[in-house]
Amino acid sequence: MRLDDEQESSHYEVQDGRGGGFGGGGLGGGLGMLLPLIGSRFGCGGIVVVLIIMMVLGMNPLSLVGGGGQQQAPVQSERPSTNELTDVQRVSLKVLGSTERRWADIFKAEGQQYPPPTLVFYSQNGQSGCGAAQSAMGPFYCPADQRIYLDTDFFREMETRFDAPGDFPIGYIIAHEVGHHIQTITGEADRIRKAQRSASEADGNALQVKMELQADCYAGVWAARDTNLMEPGDLEEGMRAAEAIGDDTLQKAAGRRPVPESFTHGTSAERMTWLRKGLATGDPAQCDTFKGAI
Repeated sequence: MRLDDEQESSHYEVQDGRGGGFGGGGLGGGLGMLLPLIGSRFGCGGIVVVLIIMMVLGMNPLSLVGGGGQQQAPVQSERPSTNELTDVQRVSLKVLGSTERRWADIFKAEGQQYPPPTLVFYSQNGQSGCGAAQSAMGPFYCPADQRIYLDTDFFREMETRFDAPGDFPIGYIIAHEVGHHIQTITGEADRIRKAQRSASEADGNALQVKMELQADCYAGVWAARDTNLMEPGDLEEGMRAAEAIGDDTLQKAAGRRPVPESFTHGTSAERMTWLRKGLATGDPAQCDTFKGAI
């Protein structure tokens, strides 16, 4: 990606990582809020793949409950100057800044103002408005506080564990989470959550898949709209990343037979299709993955 001329976003925080529990919430105040919102390695739903990935990484899934409800020290957030941030954090903020400008243009064309999300960096353990933030969860968006939570070590895992190197996967991941922010501020997320409450587990998962695929498409829209961004090879990097994080691919990697009814983010083929559609059209109206579903 050509990011040298991109202005870094000013909407960010850094957590000191002293927390990792639920700050007195325990199961009810933390995990109960978090699991409906956070999925496998991306986005905001899908506890099945979260648990699979934690087992693949050799982690105890029970750690998600913060030590059985034990209260932890609160996490402190601060906003150091960008000069104090790591290179990957600064790249992440350039991507976020680009998404802010592109979505601001889209909203302005509709006579609306775009309220950007805040990107929160943490290491290993953090705290979100939806409960604990832990590195095994991957990047996620919390609609309760309209923040994206990111342990940037995840990008190293994308390269080493999932064979998805390059800088465009960083942009894709962040832009995907911004896609969930778009769903939240437009009311789309509330509409889907309402439909999920009256649906069976399988139908609810199917709706969650459509939310994730729409966020993939929105990520493609962002990249298509930033005409100076894409370089030769970026499309291939994006497709490789989308393929690596499909539910079927992740379940196979965990030594399990893929179970479509448990999918919460879509197959590798579906994720690649919708990312490509956003890239090809640059039109968020073409990202209606819910057509005929509700």
